[in-house]
This record gives sequence, structure tokens and C-alpha cells, in this order.
Amino acid sequence: MRPQSTALLTDHYELTMLQAALTAGTADRRAVFELFPRRLPEGRRYGVVAGVGRALEAIEAFRFDQDVLAVLREGDVVDEPTLEWLAGYEFAGDVWGYAEGETYFPFSPLLVVESTFAEAVLLETVLLSIYNHDSAIASAASRMTWAAQDRPCIEMGSRRTHEEAAVAAARAAYVAGFVGTSNLAARRRYGIPTTGTSAHSFTLLHDSERDAFTAQVRALGTATTLLVDTYDVAEAVRMGVEIAGTGLGAVRLDSGDLGVLAHRVRAELDELGATATRIVVTSDLDEHSIAALAAAPVDGYGVGTSLVTGSGHPTCGFVYKLVAREARDGTMVSVAKRSKDKISVGGRKYALRRLSPDGVAEAEVVGIGRPPEDDGDPSAGLRTSDRTLLVPLVADGRVVGDEPLEAARARHAAARAELPLTAGQMSRGEPAIPTQHLDAYVEGESR
Repeated sequence: MRPQSTALLTDHYELTMLQAALTAGTADRRAVFELFPRRLPEGRRYGVVAGVGRALEAIEAFRFDQDVLAVLREGDVVDEPTLEWLAGYEFAGDVWGYAEGETYFPFSPLLVVESTFAEAVLLETVLLSIYNHDSAIASAASRMTWAAQDRPCIEMGSRRTHEEAAVAAARAAYVAGFVGTSNLAARRRYGIPTTGTSAHSFTLLHDSERDAFTAQVRALGTATTLLVDTYDVAEAVRMGVEIAGTGLGAVRLDSGDLGVLAHRVRAELDELGATATRIVVTSDLDEHSIAALAAAPVDGYGVGTSLVTGSGHPTCGFVYKLVAREARDGTMVSVAKRSKDKISVGGRKYALRRLSPDGVAEAEVVGIGRPPEDDGDPSAGLRTSDRTLLVPLVADGRVVGDEPLEAARARHAAARAELPLTAGQMSRGEPAIPTQHLDAYVEGESR
């Protein structure tokens, strides 16, 4: 079955621009668009690229079938010649981009779209929608998993966001190191491990907490996780071990001073002989509260609201700008917006991660054009250790950059590991590494 068209996941003005360009005879001019951030969200030291796989699926499904054209015709959105052009639309250009899971910094050229103006401009809204949402979630998730160190984090924010956003959030969180999700649709679509046992309502359903625990252990086995803060935590822990035995899988704390409670519960479990029973905590966690629990005997975290809302930054502020176009004589010329507070850098870009001799990231190197073949040429300002960031995603309209989600997950772990330790600080500060522009004019300086 052909996937549902993504062509209406766009803004009205994309199509009116198309109509005007077709009328002017400029629609077929070669063009280069770039998706990039001007800055990181306040307080962030790095960002994480996510949604690449979903964006590639959206490009493949971006078609104007009869149902889509009917909506445009009935709404008098564009004229008939434009509708005729749209009926034959199929992206035939090239797309380069940062691979999913990669880290990014201010002015990183996360996507470079090369095609005709008409083909490329129509993709603006859907690409920004996917990248801004998924990267915001992954960036927050990465900070959380960094703060958690080797303790697992589980995504459980489905009830705190739009139902489709919840599935995308689970995917992005998994890329950034979360071990699983509560969302079953994410399991079906992306193969992400799911987990879950019970809520307070299950305990309240029964005549007593003992009845609830007995029913749960009987149905799910002793490896289950018992929610122990419905009434009295200490009594619930004692009762849970009595019912399930010392092989009880885990207990969950969802309220109160989690650090203090975790110490008390650990001591009680050990005294009861349940030394292998894990302690999982939930309750409006974010990266800061996870970091604050570093010294507590916590074995895992369940994160919901803060994760699916980007932990205070639900969007990355990415923009999609025309940076080069075909001139009347057939040559490509750089173009850029020069407004005071919304700087863009013209020209098709390349991007490299500058690494020290011991493999630690030192700078984000962004240049105009394509990287020189001899990346060790001192005159080019490059080093042999610079790591190429842009990879082919679409070639002549054909997706070539699709990959398993596990590859993106592994890439993120490697990319984050090469960042300096300051990247993991939770306090406000500058990006972990500077962006170095070669042959570009940014914010009044040649860099």
C-alpha cells in the first residue's frame, strides 16, 4: 500500500510562491536550500539531530494525488496551471545532511537540498516540522541520558502530548539513548522496546494493596515492578517482598522526595534480603532532577512530560533558507538574508567536525562550496583529522540515506562521546565547541 501523501503538511504560501514563480518563469531555476540553526536553545551546550528517517519517508510520500489536488482546487489555493504542474510533482533533486544521531551547533548545515526552486521550496514546512520537533526531543533526551550515566531511562510521556507526536518523541528519545518506551505504536512502527506494569488506579481498584500486589505478581510474575507509593511506602515495600519474595524485580516511586525515599527503600529492601530488587523513580523528572539523584540508590528513571516537551525547549528554531540560486547566465550565485537579527550565510556549505589528536571535538568547521579533496591542505584551513558531517540522503530523487534506527542510536553515542566534558554541564553556558566559518561573513565578522 502506498503511504498517505504528506503534500498537505505544508503552509499555504509555499504553493502561492510556486504559482508566482511558475508565472515568472523562475520556478525551474536551480536552487540550494539549507536547513540550519542560528543558535542553540538558551542554556544548551549542544543539540542532537533526529527525525532524518522520518523526513526521508515524508519526501518519498510528498505527492499531489487526486484527493490532495481536490482540496487545493476546492479551496481555490492556486490556479489550474499550477495544479497541473503539481499533479506531476516528484522530487528529483539531491539532499545532503547530518546523519541521524549526530550532534550539532550554531549554523550547522543540517540539510542541504539541491534541486529546482519549485521542487525544493515545497518541502520547507514538512522538513522543518519534523526536524524541529524530533531534534528538540532528542536534544533533551541526550541531556537526560548523560545525567543518568549508566542508569536506564524509559520514555513514558504519551499522555502529555499529541498522539502522533508521542510516537515521534519515543523514536527520538530512543536515538538519544533511552532504552525503551511505554508507547506501543512506537514498538510497531520502529521496533522500540516497550515496558510497563501498573498505575495507581490498579491498586485503588482492589479492596486492599495486598490484593492488588497479589493479583499483579500472580499475573505478571515476580520480576514485575510494584508501585509502592499509593499509601505507605515502607509498608508497601515490606508487603511486596512478602508476596513476591526476595526475587521481586523492582519497586517504583512516583511521588515525594525521591532521593530521600530511595535511600530508605534501598535500606529496607536490603534488610529484607531483596538486594537485587531495583528502584525505579518517576514523577515529573527532567535532566536537572536526574542529575540531582546521581548519589541516590536509583536504578532507572521513567521520564514523561519534560521529555516530550523538549524540557523547556519544544522546538530547535531551525530555519530553511535559500542560500544559492541559478543566475540568468546559468551560473550559481550565493544569496542570503541580511536582516539585523536573522543572519544567514549564503552559498552551498560543507561541514566538518574538528577533532584534537586524542579525538576530542574542538570546533564545528563550516565552509562554502564542497570540502577540498586534500583536507590536509593548510591553506584551506583544514586538518586531516577533520570529520566530514554531511552525508548523501537523496540522490536524483531516490532515497539513499535510509538506515536502521540502531545505527542512529550508535552514532549518537559515538558523537556525544567525542564532545568535551563541558558539554554535559547542566548549567547555562556557551556551546561546547565554537562554530568556525571559512570564507563566510557572519554577524559582522569574517571568520
